[in-house]
Amino acid sequence: MKGRIIIFLIVHLVLGNLIMPLSAQTYCNPISLNYPVDADKPTIPDISDPTVVLFKNNYYLFATNAGGYWSSGDLLSWKHHTARRLPSENEAPTATVIGDWLYFFASRTDTIYRTKDPANGKWEAYSASILIPEISDFAIFTDTDGKVYSYYGCSNNDGVMSRELDPNDFLKPIKVPVVCQKTDLKSTLKKTETKPVKKIGTYVQGSWMNKYNGKYYYQNLERIGDQGYSGYVVYVSDNPQGPFKYAVNNPISFLPNGFISAVGSGSTFEDKFGNWWHISTVSASENRKSKSTLALFQAGFDKDGNLFVKTDFGDYPIIMPTRKNPDMSKLDPEWSLLTDHVTAKASSEQAINKANLAFDENLATYWCAQTGKKGEWLSVDLGLVCTINAIQINFAQSKLPNSSNNGVPANQYLVEYSDDNKTWKKLSDHTSDTDFKTNTYEELKIPVQTQYLKITNYGLPTGNFAISDFRIFGLGTGRKPKKINEFRAARDYRNPQVIKLFWTKQTNTSGYNIRFGIDKDKLYHSYQVYNVNKLAVTCPDKNGSYWFEIDSYNENGVSQGKPQLVK
Repeated sequence: MKGRIIIFLIVHLVLGNLIMPLSAQTYCNPISLNYPVDADKPTIPDISDPTVVLFKNNYYLFATNAGGYWSSGDLLSWKHHTARRLPSENEAPTATVIGDWLYFFASRTDTIYRTKDPANGKWEAYSASILIPEISDFAIFTDTDGKVYSYYGCSNNDGVMSRELDPNDFLKPIKVPVVCQKTDLKSTLKKTETKPVKKIGTYVQGSWMNKYNGKYYYQNLERIGDQGYSGYVVYVSDNPQGPFKYAVNNPISFLPNGFISAVGSGSTFEDKFGNWWHISTVSASENRKSKSTLALFQAGFDKDGNLFVKTDFGDYPIIMPTRKNPDMSKLDPEWSLLTDHVTAKASSEQAINKANLAFDENLATYWCAQTGKKGEWLSVDLGLVCTINAIQINFAQSKLPNSSNNGVPANQYLVEYSDDNKTWKKLSDHTSDTDFKTNTYEELKIPVQTQYLKITNYGLPTGNFAISDFRIFGLGTGRKPKKINEFRAARDYRNPQVIKLFWTKQTNTSGYNIRFGIDKDKLYHSYQVYNVNKLAVTCPDKNGSYWFEIDSYNENGVSQGKPQLVK
C-alpha cells in the first residue's frame, strides 16, 4: 500500500507539473522601456536595430539611439544603464559574448569595447578595429568552436560580406573577406521561367546569425522592389560563411499591419531556459514616419529545422515562460482587446486630436488635451461590464504650440474604474513615477469587472497630456464570432505573387487574423484586418502553394477558421 501511495504521488507531481501554468506574468508589445531624458529637451526617442544577448544569467539589450543599454533578468522588467565610455548614440550597435567577456561594437566606430560587469556600466576600450569604421549594419557571431565571424552589408548585392576575426589577437580580421553567396528567391524563380527575367536588386541590411543543430541561420532585412515583398528573412547553410540557401518559410518576422508593424531589423536569441525569441524594430503600421520602438516575439525551430517567429496577435498580452516551453499556444492568456468601438470622453481635446483617437488601434494618431496640467483626464465606456485583466498605455508627445516644460521626470498618472461613471475606485497608481516610459503595460494582480475606466494626469515632462492608445485587455460576457470555414482565393493574373482572399463578413466581429504558410501546420505569417472582408497577400514564391486560415475575433475571444490550400 505504501508503494502505491508513493507511485501515486510521483505521477501526481509529474502530471501537475505538465499542466501547471508556465507563468502568471505577461507582457505586451511594444515592450516597456525606460529612457534617459534631458530635462531641458525631453523627447520620445526613435529606437531601432536591437540586439539582445544573454550574459551571466542576465539579458542585455543594445539599440540605436538608446543613450546606453538595458538589462533584465526576466525579459519583463528592463533597467537602463548609461555608460560614458560607449558610443551609445551610434547607429546599429551590436554585442557578443566571447569567453568571460561581453563585447560591444558600433557601426563606423574604430574601437571595440568589452566588460565583465555590464550591470554596473564598467567598460574598457579593448582594441582598435580596422574593419568596423568602414562598414555599417553588421553582426558579430561567436561559433560553438570558439571562432568569431563578422557579417556586414547594406547594399544591393546578392551576397553578404563575412570576415573571420581572431579572438586571441584583439579580434583583428584574419584571412580575406568572403562573399557569402546566397541562393535567393530570384535565382529560384529563374529556374522555372521560360523567358529571360529582368534582374531585380535586393536591398540588404540588418545582418544577424544563429546556429541551431549544426545549421547556420543568416538573417537580414530585404526589400525586393518590383515584387513588392519585404521582411526579415533567413538563409540556411552547413557552413558559417555559406553558401546559404533561401528558407522556404520566409519571411520569418512579418507583421505588416495591426497595432504595430514588425518588418524592421532585429535579432534572434535563446533565453536561459532554451526558448527562442526575436526582437524587432516596430512602428505604427499605418504611418511609417512614426517613431520606431521595439517588440519581442516568440520564435523557434520546427521539426524540419525551419526558423519561425510567431507574430500573430503579437501586440496582445503574451505569457512569459519561466522554464522550457514546448508549446507556444500555451503562452496565450486568451485575453481580448476590449477597447474596440467604445465611447470616449475627455476633460478637453484639440481640434484634430479628439478623444476617440486614443482608442483607434493606430499608434500614429493620438488624443491630446488642451494642457499638460494636473487633472486633465480621458475616460472610456466599454459598453457593458467586462472582466479587466491588463491595461497598456501608449503615451504620445504633443508638438502643439501651447506645449511647455513641466519639469516632471516621467509621465505620472492615475487609472480608476467605475460601475456607474460617477463613483471611481483606484485601479493603478503611477502618480509618483520617476522613470520616463512611452509604453507602459500592467497586468492586474486581481482582475476587476467594470464598464468605465479613466486615466488622469498628475504630471509629465513636457507638452500636453496626450495618449496614442489606451488599450484594455480582458474578456467580455458575450459569444465569440462564428468560424470562417469557407473563403475564395485566387492569384492575381497580373502578378501571381499576389493571392487575393474574399470571405463573408461576420456579425459580432471586431476583426480577422489571416494566417498563412507553406503547410497547414506551418502558418507562421499573418495579416490582421478590421472592417473588411477581402485582402491581397503578397507571397514570397509566385510558383509555390500556400495554406491560408482566417480566424475571426471579438472582445469575447478568437474563433479559429478552417485551413485551405491555394495553389
